Amino acid sequence: MPKDKLTAGEARRMALAAQGFAAPRPDGPVTKRQLVKLIERLGVVQIDSVNVVSRTHYLPAFARLGAYPREMLEEVAWAKKRPLFEYWAHEASLLPVENQPLFRWRMQDAHDGVGTWKGVARFLRERRDFVDKVLDEIGARGPRSASDLEMGQKGEGGWWGWSDAKRAVECLFWTGELTTATRRGTFERVYGLPEKVLPKAIVQAPTPTREEAQRELLRIAIRALGVGTAFDLRDYFRMPVADAKARTAELVEEGSLIPVTVKGWRDAAFIDPAAKRPRRVDVQALLSPFDNLIWYRERAERMFGVRYRIEIYTPAHKRTHGYYVLPFLEGDALTAKVDLKSDRKTGVLIVQASHAEPWASDATPVRLAQELKLMAGWLGLESVRVERKGDLAGALADAVS
Repeated sequence: MPKDKLTAGEARRMALAAQGFAAPRPDGPVTKRQLVKLIERLGVVQIDSVNVVSRTHYLPAFARLGAYPREMLEEVAWAKKRPLFEYWAHEASLLPVENQPLFRWRMQDAHDGVGTWKGVARFLRERRDFVDKVLDEIGARGPRSASDLEMGQKGEGGWWGWSDAKRAVECLFWTGELTTATRRGTFERVYGLPEKVLPKAIVQAPTPTREEAQRELLRIAIRALGVGTAFDLRDYFRMPVADAKARTAELVEEGSLIPVTVKGWRDAAFIDPAAKRPRRVDVQALLSPFDNLIWYRERAERMFGVRYRIEIYTPAHKRTHGYYVLPFLEGDALTAKVDLKSDRKTGVLIVQASHAEPWASDATPVRLAQELKLMAGWLGLESVRVERKGDLAGALADAVS
C-alpha cells in the first residue's frame, strides 16, 4: 500500500524539477555538455517533422536552457562522434547512445514479429534477398537514404505508398540492423550500418536481458517523471503492458519505485526515491506539443488541470485554439496557449491566436511576451506579431509592443 501522500502541487513541482524546470537557465552561452546532460536527464527527446515553428526536437532544450545554438543539437545527434542515437522509443526519438543496448529487446521483437511488429518481420522474411542487397549496398557504398537506393519498385508517396527500398531501410531500422547516420535536406533520414556509425564500445557492449533492460528503462522514466502512475511510466518508452506491469512490481520490491498517493489523482502513483521536492518553482517556458512534460495529454490534464490537444489534424473550422499550439508554462502552472507560426520570408514570429487559462494573471502577457521575443531571436526572426484572435490577444499585443 502507498505509504506517502502528496498534494497535487507537490506532485506538480516534483515533476517540473525532474524535467529540468526547477533550475535557472544558464547565465552564459549554453555548452554542448549542458545540452547533452539535459537530454540524459530526460532520457528521450521525441522527433517530429512538422516545421511550422521549429521541429519539435529543438524545442525541449530551448524551453529549459534558453537560446542555445540549434546546430549544437544537430552535432550531438548526427555528427560523426555523437553522444546520441535515433530509435523508436516514445515515438521516433533521440536518445543517449549508451542506452542503445537497452532497446535491443525491442529490435529483436521487431525481427521476430512480436506484437505490433508482425508486418516488419513478414517483409524482412518474404523479401530477404532484396533486403540483403540493400544491406550490401549500404555496407559497400556507405550511408544512403531510401531515395539514394535505386532498387526495387518505386513508391507513390505517403505511409502506405513507400517504395521497396524505403520499406526495407525502415524495417531494418526497426530491427537495429541499420541506424541513422545523419539527416539531410528536408529532414531525410540517411541510414548506415551500426558498426560503422555508432561508437565501437556501444556496438560491442553486452546485450542485457529483456527484464534487465526494461527495469533500467523504467528507472530512467521515473527519474525523468519524478512522480507518475503505472501508465505514465509505461508510456514514457511505450513498453508492452504485461512487461511493464511485471517490471514495475519488481522495481517496487527492490525500492527503486516508492508507491504514493496524490490528492486528486484517481490511480496510485510512484516516485523516484531521489526525487527533489521543491517548495516553489518559478519558470517561464513555451512547450512543444511533443515536450516530455505534456506529451501524454491525460497526465498533463491531471497535473495542470488543462485540457490540451494538438489540432493539426482537426479541420480548421473545428479548431479551438489553433493549428500548432504551444502551452505557456508560468511558475508551476500552464497559464496560456499560443498558436505560433514562423514566417521565415518576412522574419516574423506570428502569434495567430492566444488564449489565457482562468488562473492567468496580469503578469502572464508580460512574461509570455518576453518568451516570445526570446524565441523569435533564437529562430533568427526579427520580430513578433500578435494577431487579434483569442481572449489574451489584446493584452499580449500590448506587452509585445
